[in-house]
Amino acid sequence: MLKKLVYALAGVSLLACSSSDDPYQQSSAALGEQVLYRAHQQWQASNQQLVNSAKEFCQGEQNLAQTRDDFLQAQHAWAALQPLLIGPLNEGNRTWQVQFWPDKKNLVARQVKQFLKANPEPTLADLQRGSVVVQGLSAYEYLVFDPEIDLADAAQKQRYCPLLQQVAVHQQQLADDVVSQWQGQDGMLAQLTDFPNQRYAEPLEALTAILQAQVISLDGLKKKLGTPLGRSDKNIAQPYQAQSWRSQASLSNLSAEIESALALWQGVDTHSLRSLLAAEHADLVKQIDAAYLQAQQELAAFKQPLTALLADEQQRQALFTLYDSFDRLHRLHEKEVARALGVQLGFNAHDGD
Repeated sequence: MLKKLVYALAGVSLLACSSSDDPYQQSSAALGEQVLYRAHQQWQASNQQLVNSAKEFCQGEQNLAQTRDDFLQAQHAWAALQPLLIGPLNEGNRTWQVQFWPDKKNLVARQVKQFLKANPEPTLADLQRGSVVVQGLSAYEYLVFDPEIDLADAAQKQRYCPLLQQVAVHQQQLADDVVSQWQGQDGMLAQLTDFPNQRYAEPLEALTAILQAQVISLDGLKKKLGTPLGRSDKNIAQPYQAQSWRSQASLSNLSAEIESALALWQGVDTHSLRSLLAAEHADLVKQIDAAYLQAQQELAAFKQPLTALLADEQQRQALFTLYDSFDRLHRLHEKEVARALGVQLGFNAHDGD
């Protein structure tokens, strides 16, 4: 259903317009248009659906189950963007406005309560003046999934619906703003296609930024799994530190990230990070192909939510194995792919965590 909402690419493909025979420029343009930009469009479409969903639910035209499903679609689209965070979305504190995690002290619940106490009928302006903790999908998830909130109760629905709708509108406006910055003569998509430009001097610089985003995401996967596993806390499971624990969508979101990272690796047709390495680094390509397949198969083998798996020692050991697979993928990209491309990656925001 979500795919039907994705906005069609306007005008003629920038890739088709490019006459360059430089494989680095062709790969940058292809990944920009057919992987990164399309994922941003899907995210934008999911947020439009979130606006409609919140409105219909609050007007009594839609049930809670469908409202939750619409949220999960938006959350999945956001998770899919994690390996693709270059350009506008990765600037201006925007990512924190979409999702607040890790939430080590249950700030989401506490700040939503405080915000509603101060703003019983919140406007969009109230929300945008507030903390990023209450502006994004983490707050939306709290409202529609937290066991302490009963939206079947008319009084509670009336209390929480204004905030639910304003969060959805804020997310839609944020997505519209970001996608608009991908478009146009000087937009992000053009900057991944024609060089030099105000952002990148050459195609390899753009590909380095793409690889850097992918590496940061793969490293982040380890944190998103390792934190609830308790890797940094004497191996004591911390189920409430899992990303999306309320909606039980933690593993689904990890899968979305892996799929997007793989899309960058495989690219489209002959234009990809993989294709740039294929001729001279065949063994490395085979290793990475196998590593992606292994991680996907291990993820698919889990049939229960992460919080349930953490309570089963045998399943916890399987999760540690999955962590090792994430680590292998991360290291292969951070060290081997970067070395093969002859690039130096910059600072990783997850370093030192």
